[in-house]
Formats: sequence, C-alpha cells, structure tokens
Amino acid sequence: MATWSKISLQNSASPLMEQLIFFHDHTLLILIMITILVSYMLFTLFFNKFINRFLIEGQMIEIIWTILPAVTLIFIALPSLRLLYLLDEIDNPSVTLKTIGHQWYWSYEYSDFLNIEFDSFMLPSSELNFKSFRLLDVDNRAILPMNTQIRILVTAADVLHSWTVPSLGVKIDAIPGRLNQTNFFINQSGLFFGQCSEICGANHSFMPIVIESIPMNFFINWIKLNKS
Repeated sequence: MATWSKISLQNSASPLMEQLIFFHDHTLLILIMITILVSYMLFTLFFNKFINRFLIEGQMIEIIWTILPAVTLIFIALPSLRLLYLLDEIDNPSVTLKTIGHQWYWSYEYSDFLNIEFDSFMLPSSELNFKSFRLLDVDNRAILPMNTQIRILVTAADVLHSWTVPSLGVKIDAIPGRLNQTNFFINQSGLFFGQCSEICGANHSFMPIVIESIPMNFFINWIKLNKS
C-alpha cells in the first residue's frame, strides 16, 4: 500500500486539484482502453491462421480507424481545454500573497496589508522537533485563510525558481524581472507542503514551501498581531 501511495497524486485540498485528478483518471481510463484494444488485435493477428493474399484495400476499416482516434482525441481535448481556462481564471481574489524566490529561500509579502513580509528558510536538522518534517518544514510558514479565493504573485530575485504545492494544484514559475500570477482556493485547514520545481543551483532541494491554512477569524487575528 505504501508503494502505491508514493506513485499516486497527493490528496487534493482545492477544487482545481480535484479537477486535475478527475482529468488524470479520465485520460488514464482512455489510455487503458486503447492499450487493451491494440494488445488484443496484435494477439489475434499473431495467432490466427486467416490469410487473404488478394486484399488490396479496405475503405470501411480505414474510415473507422481514422475517425475513432479523432473522436478519442476530442474526448481528451475538451476537458483539457476547460481545465486550462479554469487554471488561468482569476476570480475576485480576497487575499493576495506575493512570493519572491531567492537562492535558496522564499520571501512572502502580504500585498493587502502594510508591513507584513518575511523570509522563509528550511529548518536545519539540528532545530527539528518530533512534529517537524525533515527537508520540508520551514521557520516561517505562509499563513492563508481557508474557503477564500487567493491570488498569488510570483517572481524571483536572482535565477529561475518554481513555486509548487501539489495538493493545491499550483505550479508557477518565478522569473527575474517578471511577475506571474495564479489563484487557488483552499477548502480545508492544515499544512500543505511543496518545493521549488526548477533546478536553481546547489541548494535547489533545500527551499521548501509550507502553506498553513486556517479559518478566516484566526487569519484576521494573525494579521493584527503581525501588524502591531
């Protein structure tokens, strides 16, 4: 069971990630059906004894094996295009978080509030406690409210980075001199871990991301404490 959990997608914590998982399963089912059909046809061709030396053409079968793949591609393309538009849509965000990638840590700025910004470094092994995750936990987590539309602005100060949180279905490049944006909606409280997904140098593997999702009233209290 543990082996299967390592190769599967993470459990979703946002509606967009749920849609991504549904699309993955939808496409995988189509691929399995194609694989079974092609394997069956190859098997029967190898082991049957039917021959037709005078077969020159078969227009009907050629029409069928041209139309069927086209229809199959349509069944994959339509939900894929729908999902691409949903991922790019920014729908009236309530909170904006700006993320800046550095070698090798992240900086966060809460653009809607004054003077709330901090750096987020990976916790060294000497500072871990029994509740911490090695190579994944950080000293300052990004605090965000649950059940709220959130916009994230991403850039970099030095080289290419990529801000990625798989359970939220978010992966966006951090490019020096460019501001990229995306959105997500966290539908449950908890900790969500990610890592830089762009090879950005020697310590590329040591700049993790931790999102802590909390109810809105706790988030407002946290904002008040950090502003004072």
